Amino acid sequence: MGSSIRHWILALWNGQRSLAPAFWLYAMLYGTLANLFSTILSLAALSSGAPAVVAAAIHLLPLPYNIIAGVGVWRSAGRYPGNPLWATLARITVLIWAVAATLA
Repeated sequence: MGSSIRHWILALWNGQRSLAPAFWLYAMLYGTLANLFSTILSLAALSSGAPAVVAAAIHLLPLPYNIIAGVGVWRSAGRYPGNPLWATLARITVLIWAVAATLA
């Protein structure tokens, strides 16, 4: 089990996933869901009286995944054999997404 997860993470990190699933599935879907969930949890922690530092830590929990997904999309875009416009748009979008997901 552990080696299959490690293989999946390394394949994404190294850009060995094709661009469409790296972008749409791993970054946009899974990443957005993880960020949404952590934001809801951090707001719940704040509203229940938890210290702000705890809420901030909860909010930043998906950051390692965001970095892995963002780098994976970036590298997958570098290997994309299709129209270079799609690779460039994926890179720009994932960069904006990662910044917005971290700061929002």
